[in-house]
Amino acid sequence: MKYCFITGGVVSGIGKGISSASVGRLLKARGYKVAIMKMDPYINVDAGLMNPFQHGEVFVTDDGSETDLDLGHYERFVDEPLNQLSNLTTGQVYGSVIEKERDGDYYLGQTVQVIPHITDEIKSQIRKCAQTSGADVGIVEIGGTVGDIEGMPFLEAIRQMRADEGAENVCYMHVTLVPYLPMVGELKTKPTQHSVRELRGLGIQPEILVIRASQAMGADVRRKLSLFCDVAEANIIEAVDEKESLYHIPLSMEKQGIADLVCRELGLQQREPDLKDWIEMCERVTSPEHETTVAMVGKYMDLKDAYLSVTEGIMHGGIANNACVNIKYVDSEDIERDGAEAHLSDVSGVLVPGGFGDRGIEGKIAAIGYARENLIPYLGLCLGLQTAVIDFARNVCGLAGADSKEFDEESAHPVIIYMKEQEYITELGGTMRLGAYPCKLQPESLAASWRSSPSTG
Repeated sequence: MKYCFITGGVVSGIGKGISSASVGRLLKARGYKVAIMKMDPYINVDAGLMNPFQHGEVFVTDDGSETDLDLGHYERFVDEPLNQLSNLTTGQVYGSVIEKERDGDYYLGQTVQVIPHITDEIKSQIRKCAQTSGADVGIVEIGGTVGDIEGMPFLEAIRQMRADEGAENVCYMHVTLVPYLPMVGELKTKPTQHSVRELRGLGIQPEILVIRASQAMGADVRRKLSLFCDVAEANIIEAVDEKESLYHIPLSMEKQGIADLVCRELGLQQREPDLKDWIEMCERVTSPEHETTVAMVGKYMDLKDAYLSVTEGIMHGGIANNACVNIKYVDSEDIERDGAEAHLSDVSGVLVPGGFGDRGIEGKIAAIGYARENLIPYLGLCLGLQTAVIDFARNVCGLAGADSKEFDEESAHPVIIYMKEQEYITELGGTMRLGAYPCKLQPESLAASWRSSPSTG
């Protein structure tokens, strides 16, 4: 197996996920099969119970795993379905090690420690993700930044991987920031110098630097980075803020030869990439033939990443139809205050995504009612479908006070109830039915009779 490990420095949110996804896309365009994985140092077992304002969306894989939003980028760029092995957290690692210690067969008589037991568990999960997919290259992103105390076991594990797997089978890439200071009119390399020095102090020498900056670097900045970070100038990739879209980033990186660098460092055969479809997609993003506006009504609108996959899904629908879709983000509590017409009179579609809790629910129901009455196309996802049922029950079927049991246990018309298998569940983490699964209609049910009716087409 070949492995490319991607770390980040200076600040979080620097673009490690997009860099990882871009490398995956470019290697796949060369005919290599890739497995891609995100390691998150937080203690949570998964992303399911984290605040969307702090963490962004929860990306749900086909097997129902609640994962980091970067996995959404991976799937959209690499076009391969991911699973629970593609996201590893500190909570999962320690949970597994403690379970093995309690079992007795694994560590009997041993003092269980961070090294080697925690690091061995991390390495085991890395190998499992890559090998079970039959990949040629495992791309592994380490969340957070170099120097974070919670990330140390993960960095130590990937340091050990070089010795375990052979130096020719491991490549380290570091994504870091070179900020521009307008008061002096310069790009400053010092934060990156410190970040790489910290990484080297942990025993990891990056072969490739990906530099995030607001503007292009000059030759002097590149030479300085090369000198102080001990990275060849040719191995320094510029990731200047992309004005077009995220989907143009792989093409920018391809022009700078990042995939060829990875292939060279890993001893892989150099191949010509086939990026024709990707280029055509980017052209449709840049020059669409049509334009429309869709309102997304939710309650986490201050952080657009809270609905990232929905946003990207809308965008992809537009790309497929050669259209630019402008998304109007509407806070459902604003609709409760101002009424739906004040916010939705200028849109061609309405979408209500998933969510939890009763805050803003009446605003969502009002938005749905407005779309229904004015024949505006509507899409309800998860909670958005449930609120559509509540609107229809109240305002079409005449069931006054119809509601979901989640919001009103005493509702006279509980049109949304808990599934039988969830009735006695008290824990919140990992207890929802999620992911892709076959939906089978009971033969005698109303749903089955509607589905088979000739009048439905």
